[in-house]
Amino acid sequence: MAVLKVKFTKTKRDKLAQILWILNWVSVVSGIILFSLGLFLKIEIKKRNEVMAKGDINSVPNMLISVGVIACIINFLGGKICYDCSDANKFSRWKLVMLPYIVCTFCFTFCILLGALMCYTMRNELEESLYLGLRDAIKFYKDTDIPGRCFLKKTVDLLQIGFRCCGNNGFRDWFEIQWVSPRYLNMASKEVLDRLKSNVDGKFLVDGVPFSCCNPSSPRPCIQYQLTNNSAHYNYDFLTEELNIWMKGCREALLDYYTGIMRSIGIAALLIWLFELSVLIGVRYLQTAMKNVLLLGDLEGESDGWLLENSFVETAKYNINIIKNLGKANQISTVSGMNDPNINVQNTDCDKTNITTKSIPAAR
Repeated sequence: MAVLKVKFTKTKRDKLAQILWILNWVSVVSGIILFSLGLFLKIEIKKRNEVMAKGDINSVPNMLISVGVIACIINFLGGKICYDCSDANKFSRWKLVMLPYIVCTFCFTFCILLGALMCYTMRNELEESLYLGLRDAIKFYKDTDIPGRCFLKKTVDLLQIGFRCCGNNGFRDWFEIQWVSPRYLNMASKEVLDRLKSNVDGKFLVDGVPFSCCNPSSPRPCIQYQLTNNSAHYNYDFLTEELNIWMKGCREALLDYYTGIMRSIGIAALLIWLFELSVLIGVRYLQTAMKNVLLLGDLEGESDGWLLENSFVETAKYNINIIKNLGKANQISTVSGMNDPNINVQNTDCDKTNITTKSIPAAR
């Protein structure tokens, strides 16, 4: 029993072929959109790779780029096939190609769906990458004289200003590291020496943050040093007063930024998947309708089109049997009731010497 069988007249077949020709060209545009979205996400990640640990965070943009390129190729070919299918004589050239084309297109549409879902499952990998990358970037903030790290101070400062954030998890992360370069410390100062001696690692730790953590919208001048010392500032209470620095950590800020981008890309990819799936269904109807009209021999008559020739269960069993029998083409069939053809063959006893030997005439 065919699944979702529809009867097509010649006029309906021609109109379906023309509509699918147009939709395949629209699908080429959707492939370009997928490629552009993947490229945009890859560029956005690359912009801040200095504060990201190496990982699989590029898997989503790479997949979107690949799927976009494949979409352009497949849909361009689909447009040519659908255009020729309006003529039964031209369809005969594509008759053997259409079913493999439909199978490949189905796998391709599944990749689009997978890429859309990956946009929503990438958050954990991205969060871990940002946490490790920002931790190292803040740790090397002071190393402005070391090659390979001298740019990190500028990167972190611009990041904190642009995303209105401070530290990795929050501003207290700066209390746990030495972010002032030793070249700017006055080693003759007793205060500096006391701070260095008070730390077991010999680090200059202060309850302060870089200037880039300051909130310019605050009416009070920025307090970036001695944040926890109420007596160091006039009319200041650390516990009750709202600090005039950014309270959100940069990991959370960046994670929200990239999550918003990937959510939008995921919605766009899902819409493109639904569109590609509808085009694929139309191509399947066109393929079966044109195939049946050739079998009937009446090119002007009606023909049936369907999604599956048999039921879902029968189709699944048939395909499973095909998969199971892969690689068994050269094996001997051992069907019940059939014996090995070599069992009943009489073997020649090569040890018996009942063959009369001719005597060799004696030499004279």
